[in-house]
Parts: sequence; structure tokens; C-alpha cells
Amino acid sequence: MLAANVSQAQWEPDVRLTNDPAGSFTTVCNGWCVAANGDTVHTVWYDNRDGNDEIYYKRSLDGGLTWGEDTRLTNNPAVSYYPCVSVSGSIVHVAWIDARDGNYEIYYKRSTDEGLTWGPDTRLTNDPSLSWLPSMSVSGSVVHIVWYDNRDGNNEIYYKHSIDKGLTWGPDTRLTNDPANSLVASISVSGQVVHVVWDENRDGNYEIYYKRSTDEGLTWGPDTRLTNDPAGSGHNSIAVSDSIVQVVWHDDRDGNFEIYYKRSTDGGLTWGDDTRLTNASGDSKCPNIAISGPVVHVVWFDNRDGDEEIYYKHSEDEGLTWGGDLRLTNSFGDSEYPSVAVSGPVIHVVWFDLRDGNEEIYYKRNPTGGFPVGIENNKKNNTAQQIIIYPNPASTQIHINFNNEVDQSAGNKDEKNILTIRNIIGVELLSKQIRNGESDIDVSNLQNGFYFVSVKTNKSQVNGTKLIIAK
Repeated sequence: MLAANVSQAQWEPDVRLTNDPAGSFTTVCNGWCVAANGDTVHTVWYDNRDGNDEIYYKRSLDGGLTWGEDTRLTNNPAVSYYPCVSVSGSIVHVAWIDARDGNYEIYYKRSTDEGLTWGPDTRLTNDPSLSWLPSMSVSGSVVHIVWYDNRDGNNEIYYKHSIDKGLTWGPDTRLTNDPANSLVASISVSGQVVHVVWDENRDGNYEIYYKRSTDEGLTWGPDTRLTNDPAGSGHNSIAVSDSIVQVVWHDDRDGNFEIYYKRSTDGGLTWGDDTRLTNASGDSKCPNIAISGPVVHVVWFDNRDGDEEIYYKHSEDEGLTWGGDLRLTNSFGDSEYPSVAVSGPVIHVVWFDLRDGNEEIYYKRNPTGGFPVGIENNKKNNTAQQIIIYPNPASTQIHINFNNEVDQSAGNKDEKNILTIRNIIGVELLSKQIRNGESDIDVSNLQNGFYFVSVKTNKSQVNGTKLIIAK
């Protein structure tokens, strides 16, 4: 009998992506160091194997199973730090900070052939002060980037966009304006709506603030304070899917740092309550978030086990409820600063790790989205009736394995079974005859969300299998 697999069993072994005697580092939580489009996975980091820190890139063409060579993206005698990567179709966008001009500026580079070749470096900022920690998001041909900058005497959040896939760039736009420090901005976009969060101490301690634009960054609404507690809230990360905006950060209101979460269901107009995601004896820091349909994925690093390890948590219902913490790493050295991306059903996580005596980039994937590939259903006379679905989550097609051993044993080996897919309120959206064994079902017309799959036979109704559509 084939029993259901649990989500923990779907995570594959750690893969070491770098191997050199120098330190290789991922970026803090506001910028993603991994991005994926279909089976092509892109990762970036900075590395001092050449005597100073340079930006490096690596890709996989088979969903993270195998990886190509390291590609050095920068080549100058100054240091290059803190890269982030975003992808739209075949175009890969990378931004970082660079000291080649005597002070730190934001630089950008792109590839138009999925990372095979790369265009020249483009300097995005030009001022005598420090520009720091870019975060980037892409929607179609529009590339959006935020960072913080102290050209005004204190740190403020700045924004810039390109409307031609990174070929040319508009002017800098200052998003904040107050005498306090505004730091560590994170950006995410859905259609024409651009969402930005950052850390700011205008209230005496650092709180999480939010701002949005509904016209692709041309104009901006007011600042919205998302947190209100006497402790420090910081190191945010934001993701959006349609009108659902999700924000995570770490917060020491509980005496030690824990991961907190907040969401808006109306595109950032109003916000729900803070949700505490972790409850551990050690500090939980620097979360990173990604969304795939209704499924929300969060990674962070945590020292509850004595050294820093990478942890993961997910929600299946757009952040309404959450599963348990899952420890992804188990090594003697610290594992820190993870990034997460999702493409179809596959979850991709990268981080840097000290298990090898120096910092190296590691990667881990879950090919089934962290969910069971099948659910065991009713039993009669110790014989199981099962609906096995994969992939799950799915985008355009699912593979069904249904074994109706009860009816077969009664002499109905040619019995046709009726498979039905309903939405969460019970409306039937698809009905199809299947025989015992394997079938392929087209689900391309289903929207992102949760569905329930059942099969009616001549003797029973087999219910309870959840299908997730995430495109």
C-alpha cells in the first residue's frame, strides 16, 4: 500500500554550489539571491576568491538538479557586495553595490539569454554618499529597484525603474522624507502596483513601514506604519500575489528575535494583525519570503540548536494559518542568510554555510512544493482506495493514479470511475471518467487556489485529496 508522503520527506539533500578557499556570501533578507523561471534557476552571491569581493552567478537548466560553472559578473579593483537577482522570461536582472567610484553606488547588469551571456555594468546612482542594499522586482518589461541612501545627511529610501527591460533607467525618486534613518527596503510588484517596505526609527525605535504606487512607480501613496511595539522590528521581506501582500521581519518584542508576519488582502490599503511565526529559545533572524499561488514560503536562520541553521515554514491559505517550523540544515558550521524562490511546484533555497571551514554557497530544493504527493483515503477490508496526484502544486496538468482495489476485488475490473474537482465552496469545476490506474488531467483552466478532488465509484465516494494550483 502506498501511503502519503509528508512535506518534510520532499526536501532533497544540500548541494554545495561553490568550492574555493575564499568566503562566498549571500545577501541579507531584503534582496533575493535566487530566482527561477520554469526549469531555469539563477543564483548570485559575492566572493573574494580574486583578492577582493566580486559578484558571481550560477544557473541550473533542469530545476536545480545540476548546475553550470561559476560566472564572474564584475571585474574591477574595488569591492562589489550584496547582489540581488530577478527574472522575467529569458531576461535575468542583477543589481549590487560597488565601490569602484570611491564611494558605494548601485550597479546593474542583465542577460537577455537566461544567463548565458551578460551585458555591460550600468551605474544606477551617482551621488557623493553611500547607496546601499538594493532590492529588485520585475513585472513584464518594467524593472523596479529600491535601496537606501544617505545623500541627504541621513539614510532615506530611494526608488528607480526601467520601462524597457533594463535597457535605460529613469531618475532617482526619494520615497521617504523625515529626520530619522530609513533602512533596508524590500520591493515586490504585481501588475502596475508596486509595494515597498523598509525599517525606520522615526518613532524612536525601528518599525516596519510600507508604501505603494498604483501606476508602476510614477506616483506614490503615503507612508503606512505596519508595526507598533517598543522593541526593534527590522530586516523585512515582502512578496505579493494579485491583491494579497505579505510581509515578514524579525522582531525582539518577546525578549529575543522572532519571525513575525503581516498581510493585506486588498493590495496594501488595509492590514491585518501581526502574526508571530516562531517561538524558539534562540534568535530567529532575517526572513525571506516567496509566494506561489495561495502558498506562502518563508525561510530564515535560527540558533535554537546552538549554532545558526536554516529553517522553513509555509502557509497553504495565503497566510491565514501556518504549518510548523522545519529545520533545513544540520551542519557543524553556521548556516545564514537564506533566500527562497518558487517556480511551479519546486521550492529553491540558497544560503551561505561554514561547514567547510570557510563560507560557501549551498542550495536545497523541494520538488513537490512541500506538500504530499498523495493522500490515503478510505479503507475497506484492509484494502486502500487512493487518489495519488502529482505534481502538487500543479500549473497546467496533473497525473492521477487511482487504485480502486475494492471494486476490482468484486469483479468490476472494467468499472469506470468519475473524478470530480471542486473549489473550496463546493462548486464543481471539472468532471471526468477515469479507469483504475493512471490518467492525465488538464487543469490549465483552473485559477490559482485550493481545490478538492474526489472519485465516485459504483460502491463508494473517495474524498479528501487537496489539489493546489500555482501558476
